[in-house]
Amino acid sequence: MTGVAVCSGSVSSIKSLWETRIKKTKQDLQKQQEQRAGVGRVRHNWEDRIILAKLKEKVVTEEGRVILRIEKEEWKTLPRALVHFPQLMEWQLHRVGLQTIPRFISSFENLLVLDLSRNAITEIPKEIGKLTRLRELLVSYNRVQSVPEELGCCENLEKLELAMNRDLDELPSEISNLKKLCHLDLSMNQFTEIPESVVSLPALEWLDMGGNRLQSLPHDIHRMEKLHTMWLQRNELEFLPDNICYMRSLDTLVLSNNKLHDIPSMMEDMNNLRFVNFRDNPLTYEVELPAAPKKSEDEEEDDREMFGRDFMRVYCQEARKRVNAMLNMHRVNPPESNYTSELNVILEAVAESAPSL
Repeated sequence: MTGVAVCSGSVSSIKSLWETRIKKTKQDLQKQQEQRAGVGRVRHNWEDRIILAKLKEKVVTEEGRVILRIEKEEWKTLPRALVHFPQLMEWQLHRVGLQTIPRFISSFENLLVLDLSRNAITEIPKEIGKLTRLRELLVSYNRVQSVPEELGCCENLEKLELAMNRDLDELPSEISNLKKLCHLDLSMNQFTEIPESVVSLPALEWLDMGGNRLQSLPHDIHRMEKLHTMWLQRNELEFLPDNICYMRSLDTLVLSNNKLHDIPSMMEDMNNLRFVNFRDNPLTYEVELPAAPKKSEDEEEDDREMFGRDFMRVYCQEARKRVNAMLNMHRVNPPESNYTSELNVILEAVAESAPSL
């Protein structure tokens, strides 16, 4: 009996000692964790201060505007500490390798200009729609694949540049809600047509869709009543709609490097056109302009601007002359339409007069 009591006491002592050690170990571990957390908070606060100090160096004031300007540095993401600068009115971040537009962009209600060109951005977040004061959104030379419909909520947007995003091939219908948009650059993408939402923009004055895959222009293109400049070079256009002749505000039209075979004869009367370029198209007729006398440098510059317009007029005149000659040859009365339609009549007449096989 005595041996059992001793054994029992020994077990109790060992158990108590073990529990004490375990408790102390837990307390030590908790203390270490608290110390690490404290160090982490200190480090985090210190890092925040460093980031804030670095960002503060990038904030400048010019002409009354508070601007965040970062160029040729490595900023793949923007720290949330940026929200400490709600007064920012412009972001100018070029060639910094930025991959995402932060969703906290919606915190910057004073933003007027968001210039993030020449980065690696793949997405425009839907939070962009919260920036109702935004006037310019410049995201050219990135990797954007789609545009959110929320962009249509940026009611004061005047300038939108999405050039050279390569895989971009459509826009949401909500873009037509941008009643103040006057400048749109969609060049060097994959569009096969001018989106209806673009044709419906009431204030659009400048449009660049060069370097896409446009195969035709919308029949109602003349709805863009205020458009004065249209760049359509390096596409796959084979013909122009007759209604292009009713674009009364159009003064600059670039159609070089397409697949055009003819110029609508009614374009001859587009006296508002100051500059037009049909170079490098497989046009049906070859025409030459009369040699001009040697002029001053300024006059030569004017001539270069006039060359395309003069070429267009001479081409239309030459085409009409040849069509009328062919009509007379086949004794066909010319319809009251442009020579493209007249050519169709000629072809029908030739087909009727050809001997059957």
